[in-house]
Amino acid sequence: MKLTKQEKYELRQKRRLEKEEAMKAAREEQQALQNKLDEKYMKEALRQAVKAEKLGEVPIGCVIVYEGRIIARGYNRRNTDKSTLSHAEVTAIRRASKKLGDWRLEGCTLYVTLEPCQMCAGAIVQARVTRVVMGCMNSKAGCGGSILNILQMKQFNHQVDVTRGVLEERCSTQLTAFFEKLRKSRV
Repeated sequence: MKLTKQEKYELRQKRRLEKEEAMKAAREEQQALQNKLDEKYMKEALRQAVKAEKLGEVPIGCVIVYEGRIIARGYNRRNTDKSTLSHAEVTAIRRASKKLGDWRLEGCTLYVTLEPCQMCAGAIVQARVTRVVMGCMNSKAGCGGSILNILQMKQFNHQVDVTRGVLEERCSTQLTAFFEKLRKSRV
């Protein structure tokens, strides 16, 4: 049986729509898998933040993942180390660079419980980190989209893929509880 032009056209349209629907379903499935992985690694960053809190530090934690494995961890130690540079992200970047034997962290994803400050955002860009996943935003000092977005400035030679809001409530609650406890202890 020979198809008319109209029937051929309708058949092509039907196949195109089926292909688009299959591609959309595959993208949604891949995104769901990525969301699960992001939550898994953010939980690890939250564990690092607990270490900071046990030292009396602001509970910020970070992990860096390369090829599906955590290669570096860090947590806030500014007061403990008496160093402005002892942020979770900088510590993790330093450890990841040592682990990989390169200052370039291409192919790495950095998970951090609080949006990076200007120093950490700059270090992330300089280290060529491919992706950053943030827990909660920092309206007072955040440079990953709140005050500035250093991570994605087109003027730089490297821009970072950014995902925001992963386990946002848990990350925010951890920080809020820490500061409430700190205020009560000062009264």
